[in-house]
Amino acid sequence: MGKSRVFDARSRMPVSATELFAWHTREGAFERLTPPWETMEVLERHGEGIREGAKAVMRMRLGPVPRKWVARHTQYVEGSLFQDEQESGPFARWVHTHRMVPESPSSSSMEDVVEYTLPLGLLGQGVGGGFARRTLERMFSYRHSVLRADLRRHAAFAEQGPLTVAVSGATGLVGRALVPFLTAGGHRVRRLVRGRPEAARGDVAWNPAQGEIDAAALEGVDAVVHLAGENVAQRWTPEAQDRIRRSRTEGTRVVCEALARLKRKPRVLVSASAVGFYGDRGEALLTEASDSGEGFLASVVRDWEAAAAPALDAGIRVVHLRIGLVLDASGGALAKMVPAFLLGGGGRVGSGQQWVSWIALEDVLGLAHFALMKPELRGPVNAVAPHAVRQEEFARSLGRVLSRPSVFPLPAVAVRTVFGQLGQEALLAGAHVLPEVAQRQGFSFLFPELEEALRFTLGRTTAGAQFMHGLAAKVP
Repeated sequence: MGKSRVFDARSRMPVSATELFAWHTREGAFERLTPPWETMEVLERHGEGIREGAKAVMRMRLGPVPRKWVARHTQYVEGSLFQDEQESGPFARWVHTHRMVPESPSSSSMEDVVEYTLPLGLLGQGVGGGFARRTLERMFSYRHSVLRADLRRHAAFAEQGPLTVAVSGATGLVGRALVPFLTAGGHRVRRLVRGRPEAARGDVAWNPAQGEIDAAALEGVDAVVHLAGENVAQRWTPEAQDRIRRSRTEGTRVVCEALARLKRKPRVLVSASAVGFYGDRGEALLTEASDSGEGFLASVVRDWEAAAAPALDAGIRVVHLRIGLVLDASGGALAKMVPAFLLGGGGRVGSGQQWVSWIALEDVLGLAHFALMKPELRGPVNAVAPHAVRQEEFARSLGRVLSRPSVFPLPAVAVRTVFGQLGQEALLAGAHVLPEVAQRQGFSFLFPELEEALRFTLGRTTAGAQFMHGLAAKVP
């Protein structure tokens, strides 16, 4: 047995110890605290949440090798402490104590104490000691930052009480993060599912391609977040274009017509849209008041937003989130870019002068929540960070964060040859979009600058504890 080590991370939180503890007991807390660069999947759960005796079986990856981690909860003190221990997994020993320490009626401290022993005795200590410490620093910097941000965002609208929110597209990049964000914050989520619904979870069956939805299961929802739609990242054959358009327009129409027929209608529908609405606009500064552009994506988005008319006509407040390039290490465009950059093959696309209007996934969640809770918000809302960048600068920033060169260009002719119309509209075109409505209504972005957004989601922060405490003052 090697030498036992102790890692201790402590951060102030903007809620009482009671609420801090309660957040950890709710569905979705584990998913919210799992860093996006980690491959961790929960396979089984046994017992009641985090109470003593409960067990979780997870699958993780150490490089290319999958490994199971079995953790058992060994202590539970209501309102102040819980503890889990590794039964089997990558460490020789792992005991994680989570403490919620009161500071005032409206503040507390989150303390995570990990006692661990590396495998392989002295060899493990010599080879992996520094790596393990740095991994823990990265992980808990991320965990405490996300926890603090979530608590503040939910506390800002606590007087509105918990909502019941129906969510479509719950398995997509945004949806699979939004659902745990809402449930850990105390809201109840009903997922719209195409397969067999789980009654215990409150799932709602729907089949948008057939125009079918279980409207009765939507009775009583306070709000709806509609995210479903065919992935546009495919070659745009005529058949693919038809699927992309129909998945958005028909899916939105089915949802909105069902909502319009409810006896008790939801107060708000937040429906995904896209900055593709603006088309390729060169150097123009674009706000929600700007006209639509040209091209396939622009026409799809116009039809997509128009399909929400039945909900609007029924008196439901409708918000169209025009979402930019979403940055998250767990999926989407960024996850596809990273391998090429790590191999040293990253660089500008085409001229590199086209504008990229991007947004961190954490700010998409924040804006979706803000739109649910802010009655003044209606109509289009640009879900983009305040500082768009040119594609060449995006490539340089990603290379810098990954400590790799970004000097291998992808010529425009190659983009058009390989990707066709998709490449022209999604890679070579650009739009400089501003989040004018969100900022005017008081939304504060967690990640307004590109490099810090990339460092956060990729776990490439330069100093874990310093970054964590520096971020505290910026969380809305």
